[in-house]
Amino acid sequence: MKILIYGAGGIGGYFSAKLAKAVNEVTIYARGAHLKAIQESGISVKSIHGDFKAIPKLATEDLSKVEQPDLIILGVKSWQIPSAAEKLKPLLKKDTMVLPLQNGANNVEMLLNVIPEENVLAGLCLIVSYISGPGEITHAGHEPKIIFGEKNNERTQRVLKLSEVFTKAEISNLVPEDITLEIWKKFLFITTISALGGLARVPLGEIRESDYLLDIMIKTGKEIITVANAKNIKLNKSHLDLVMETIANLDPKTTASTQRDILTGKPSELENFNGYIVKEANRLNIPTPVNQFIYECLKPMEKQARIHLETN
Repeated sequence: MKILIYGAGGIGGYFSAKLAKAVNEVTIYARGAHLKAIQESGISVKSIHGDFKAIPKLATEDLSKVEQPDLIILGVKSWQIPSAAEKLKPLLKKDTMVLPLQNGANNVEMLLNVIPEENVLAGLCLIVSYISGPGEITHAGHEPKIIFGEKNNERTQRVLKLSEVFTKAEISNLVPEDITLEIWKKFLFITTISALGGLARVPLGEIRESDYLLDIMIKTGKEIITVANAKNIKLNKSHLDLVMETIANLDPKTTASTQRDILTGKPSELENFNGYIVKEANRLNIPTPVNQFIYECLKPMEKQARIHLETN
């Protein structure tokens, strides 16, 4: 299978290395020193399950050099999806699968605004990983897993074949009964923890020490569930209980990637997390005061980060 990994950060880098190691025809789209290192020496993974290295068929920042792929895995941030889809559109065959693995609830919707519906799968991944140096990915936590499927949950031949490809590459994977629910379950976790961490500006352990901040987390999650239910998504209190249990057991030094982006003045996924909830709630005439407070407090900083990106 010809596979293009668009974006070789923590997610794209790890899964591109696993797929390339399994002798798939893998092309990596990357830039800068990271790209140069991959071109010269391949991509290295330092993993809690054992280090490994892989050589992709091609690593490039020039999409004109890329053969039309059978599968495109999006390894960029959720806010980058629209521009990525525009760049990738000329590469699509009628049967090319495009699989988003970003955090966020509306990645599929953003893709459908640009590329044909028949090309789009729905998905997410579970992994804690990041770029630790040029050409190097560190897998620091979680059993890596890709959860994916057709938007309508049909178990099509292409989905089953893709599951076999992932399994051959020793990537744990699941085609669930309800992919939208799975996406929102992760969205519930990441949105509950991320922006509040950016607002408090401290690691998770210090947030957990405050009953007040923990209560804000719970209220954030309850508002997300209310919006999800209004969209006929079967998120419920048991999912929030599991989120809070997970939060209680995380390393006290934990910071979410969106929190780190906020703290370092980079564009973040704020708009795709709390911002998305606020906008959907307004559309559905649902009050979400906690999510709106967090979003509005961080929005000016987010605006500055976007302006800085555009002018540099």
